[in-house]
Amino acid sequence: MRVLHNYSLNRGPLLAAGLSFHSIFAAFAALWLGFSIGGLVLQAQPRLSNAVFEFINSAVPGLIDIGDGDGLVKASALLAAPVLSWTGAVASVGLLLTALGWLAATRAAIRTIFGLPGPRTNPLILRLQDVGHAFAFGLAVLVSAGLTLVGTRALGTFGAYFHWSATDLAARGLGLVVMFLFDTVALASLFRVLAGIPIPARRLLGGVLMGATGLGVLKVLGSRLLVASGSNPLLASFAAIIGLMIWFNLISQVILMSASWIAVGASDEGSSVGGRTGVDDRDTGPR
Repeated sequence: MRVLHNYSLNRGPLLAAGLSFHSIFAAFAALWLGFSIGGLVLQAQPRLSNAVFEFINSAVPGLIDIGDGDGLVKASALLAAPVLSWTGAVASVGLLLTALGWLAATRAAIRTIFGLPGPRTNPLILRLQDVGHAFAFGLAVLVSAGLTLVGTRALGTFGAYFHWSATDLAARGLGLVVMFLFDTVALASLFRVLAGIPIPARRLLGGVLMGATGLGVLKVLGSRLLVASGSNPLLASFAAIIGLMIWFNLISQVILMSASWIAVGASDEGSSVGGRTGVDDRDTGPR
């Protein structure tokens, strides 16, 4: 209960709503920018590009149309995104600033949940750190998709050799494991690196594992959630955008709830990582 109390006291639902709004623009900006930079490599590696598309769609259902007509952005348009031109360069700068805006908003939201003020780091250095964080995130997506591709092909070879009929199920399980590890590392990076909060390793691990589990459940149920959001006839004309906003709101709430869990635990342990977290009153009930 104290986790929810801290989350509400520090305006968690409002922060999550703001992050979901930022996420819509940042997602499209990151897609265009990422494929503009990596498109030359991905065009020559169709299997890898398909693995990247599937990985992104597993994280954000309905974002990319991989040929089934179900998606907001066509995969072919992403692979053809230009960057080696003046127009592409100017567009890339604008889109990079949009993506960095999401990182700045996420940092502020996480620090607010911890009851901390904004960081005192030089704004220019902070922006450069955000650029590095953004490119590291893109590289992590590429590596995760590559690992999934290699693992799936290995399972296919193994299944064909031993006449194993459960290859598809095993490949699905492998994809979920890779996504869980990706989410765990991403959350740890958000809390420790992006937000700059010196959280003890044990407390951080518990929080990110809980958060990654919550994100995993959302992703398993993602398609059903989005279908349910589009079943309302009043929203049918723009159901995809509404679905994405609902999705990003749920993701943002899981992230901030994990931050609240860590903040409450740190307060219980007497850690000085947070400011006023709203959990100092021990009469607010169990966690």
